[in-house]
Amino acid sequence: MYSNSLIELDRAHLIHPVASYRGHEKLGVRVLASAKGATVTDASGRQLIDGFAGLWCVNAGYGHETIVEAAAKQMRELPYATAYFGLGSEPAIRLASELAERAPGNLNHVYFTLGGSDAVDSTIRFIRYYWIARGEPQRDQFISVEQGYHGSSTVGAGLTALPAFHTGFGIPFDWQHKIPSHYAYRNPVGDDPQAIIAASLTALRRKVEEIGPERVAAFYAEPIQGSGGVLVPPRGWMKAMRELCRDLGILFVADEVITGFGRTGPLFASTEDEIVPDFITTAKGLTSGYVPMGAVFMADHIYQTIADGAGASAVGHGYTYSAHPVSAAVGLEVLRLYENGLLENGVKAGARLMEGLGSLRDHPLVGDVRGRGMLAAIELVVDKAQKTPLPAAAEPARRIFDRAWENGLVIRAFANGVLGYAPPLCCSETEIDAIIERTRQSLDETLEDPDVRRALKT
Repeated sequence: MYSNSLIELDRAHLIHPVASYRGHEKLGVRVLASAKGATVTDASGRQLIDGFAGLWCVNAGYGHETIVEAAAKQMRELPYATAYFGLGSEPAIRLASELAERAPGNLNHVYFTLGGSDAVDSTIRFIRYYWIARGEPQRDQFISVEQGYHGSSTVGAGLTALPAFHTGFGIPFDWQHKIPSHYAYRNPVGDDPQAIIAASLTALRRKVEEIGPERVAAFYAEPIQGSGGVLVPPRGWMKAMRELCRDLGILFVADEVITGFGRTGPLFASTEDEIVPDFITTAKGLTSGYVPMGAVFMADHIYQTIADGAGASAVGHGYTYSAHPVSAAVGLEVLRLYENGLLENGVKAGARLMEGLGSLRDHPLVGDVRGRGMLAAIELVVDKAQKTPLPAAAEPARRIFDRAWENGLVIRAFANGVLGYAPPLCCSETEIDAIIERTRQSLDETLEDPDVRRALKT
């Protein structure tokens, strides 16, 4: 067992993201010590299947020696190179080229960031620059989707439409607007795909008209809403929304920070959705979480407008660690691994995951099962007919996570009783089956929770 001194050091000094500070001080930290494949081991020796790939990011799985060697080799040769002053490094140049070659349509230009939040922030700056360069500076209003997530930076958290990221922070800003989610399980128009698509199209048209068609700069959407509860839109939703944005003359940003790099099957979910956005934001699976890196994919017409608008002047947007050579070297090796079997294995494992989770529909607490590929969720309820969520008194986020942990499984347990899954693409059939069995065991234990039992009786 790891020492109490480490737990106390954590309590005293390490601020954890999206945490109750007082709650964490009370409960203490669980220290992870090592990992291999789809298995993580904590400091006490407990082994668990990581059904969430860290934070939707370790797509390739843990412990690939070729990734470690790519990073080590680059650190020995050139551990840092700025991309300022017209300088660069071979790994960053080659990664940008390889990514542009695989991106949908004319998304031929890549700007590297440190992660997903600053990738989203970068699009805001690029989009403002684009419209100013086009002589339309009044286009300064942005629209996103309720229950969407676009990062935790100040600007990105405003586009994000989850209360926890707004409360106490004075956001969203008045130039950040929302339309209702496509959330099929709880959509007021029902679960008919065409009705949902039609409702979303109407909502976007109305919002643009309300703001003023000449004022709207861009619309942001995730191919699947991750942190909002793994909300999967009907097939054709992204395509319809993208086409409407084109008709309305506003830019379309596909936030693929979670869905990119094999999470739903292909490298980009936009390919599967048959769209070419004006921008794609990525991170997480780009380096499989081994080192920090994000990327903004920019379409040709955006790049050319910004370049012409700037002329001989510098475009004043940059990060110290943009195009970091070590991150880029890792990205190149991760991309090689994806295309040498991991994407194919992920498709097979994803089909098995969805089939296995589907087998839990008959459980008394399971209201909905949804997902695509290796990105899925179960929504728990105490009344299937009324879709009544688990009571807050049952503390679903903490207690279900704890039960799964004790059963040897790491999942994402949301406060509303949604369980999120995003296993590494390297998962074997045995590991997928274990995720299902350990989930079933955790659900059975949740069924015996006194607060849940009381809610079932009422």
